[in-house]
Amino acid sequence: MGGASRNEKRRKQEEAERRLAAAGIRVPQKRNRTPMIVVAVVIVVAVVVGGALLVARALGGDVEPTYTAKADGAVVTAGTGPVVIDLYEDYICPSCERFEARYGSEVTTALNEGKISLRIHTIAILDEQSNPAGYSTRAGNAALCAVSAGIFPRYHEKLFDEQPAEGSAGLSDDQLIAFGTELGAQGDFAACVQGNTHVDAVAAETEKATSDTALQTNGRFGTPTVAIGGKKIDLNDTSWLQKAIEGQP
Repeated sequence: MGGASRNEKRRKQEEAERRLAAAGIRVPQKRNRTPMIVVAVVIVVAVVVGGALLVARALGGDVEPTYTAKADGAVVTAGTGPVVIDLYEDYICPSCERFEARYGSEVTTALNEGKISLRIHTIAILDEQSNPAGYSTRAGNAALCAVSAGIFPRYHEKLFDEQPAEGSAGLSDDQLIAFGTELGAQGDFAACVQGNTHVDAVAAETEKATSDTALQTNGRFGTPTVAIGGKKIDLNDTSWLQKAIEGQP
């Protein structure tokens, strides 16, 4: 290696040391500096990622739900506003979790302010995506049990916050019951969950939704699906909720 190359390498090492020193990281002399540089990179990445997560959480917010909810079969009507929106969700659906993360605070605010009514259709099209099969139905049943227990708004959020991965066993009934206890469930919530009280209603609603051609794209139904007046909404338009509130087509 020539002198110029050695000087350039030394300059870069000294510059790296100055940056580490500025970050409060001391580099021992006459030792291999590579591990310390790697540590510095990891620290910087952690700070950047952590900051991004904090920003994302701040943007998403955490709006306390104050709206009421009631159930008719497997359809939960939340809020009492004049604009009626239908939302079809499966509790193990990853896209539904992303929908909730992106729009949950906006929707909750609109519900709290009495601007909309949201009909949440409890769907179980992904039962085969858990192992053993059936988590979508079990979670949907528990969510409907949460209505009569007086905890649906927070329980609905909790199921998506704790959403299991596809291919997993899903949350156990004991875990689903524990969530209810944690949130202050009233009545015999555990018996409702363990007794599969609403599984037939979930199956019927799933059949009804999947056979509705107005809710399909290219002949297929998927979740999440949002509809207003029976017309499916394009969720690629991120202003869909505001347009719905303002009565825009």
